[in-house]
This record gives sequence, C-alpha cells and structure tokens, in this order.
Amino acid sequence: QVQLVESGGGLVQAGGSLRLSCVASGRTFSHYAMGWFRQAPGKEREFVATINWSGDSTYYADSVKGRFTISRDNAKNTVYLQMNSLKPEDTAVYYCATRGSPFGSRYLGASDYDYWGPGTQVTVSS
Repeated sequence: QVQLVESGGGLVQAGGSLRLSCVASGRTFSHYAMGWFRQAPGKEREFVATINWSGDSTYYADSVKGRFTISRDNAKNTVYLQMNSLKPEDTAVYYCATRGSPFGSRYLGASDYDYWGPGTQVTVSS
C-alpha cells in the first residue's frame, strides 16, 4: 500500500523560506513521478510542481516559478519542495502526490495522480 507523509509546514513571515518533505513508502519510489499541489480555503486544489521519476525533469506553476524548487532523493524515498520568497498568497495546505503508473514526466493535473498525502499547512503572514 502506497503511503505519503508530508512535513515541514508552519508559520512564516512574508519573504521567508520553508522546505517541505514528503516521505513515500509501499513501493519502489524511484520509478514514479511526484507532484506537489496546494489548496487554499475556498479554492480548488492547484498544481505547484512536479518532478519525473529520475529527477532530471521538473515543471512549475507560473505563480511559483523562480521561487520554489522541487527535488527528490531516491535513496531516502523523499521528495522536497524548497519554498523561498514566500508570499501571503502562498498560504494553503500543501499535498504531495504520486502516480499509479511508473516513469513518464510532466504530469500537471490532479487527476494524473493516484495517491495523496494528508497535507501540511503553510501559513505566510504579511
């Protein structure tokens, strides 16, 4: 059974940084693309970033490009989201997700993912 657990969320002032982590278990982590999504109160879940199975291909939402970096450590079964220059509009619950099918890249929609973590809250104060 695939399990994802996020950590690293918290309260930070605008302009600050946070690094989110997501540890996966239940299958061979290195074979699957990973993604980060977020959902603010009253809004739909939106794509943030994705990384392919080998870590050499990444894509970002325009709203976070240049500020956020997604990476993975396949030896640790972990995907990261480094968030810099945070803004109040980045406030949301952040979710990591993975696909049911291996390999491939550029999965930008929530429907592309089959497994989700419970989420971690990020709050950016102005």
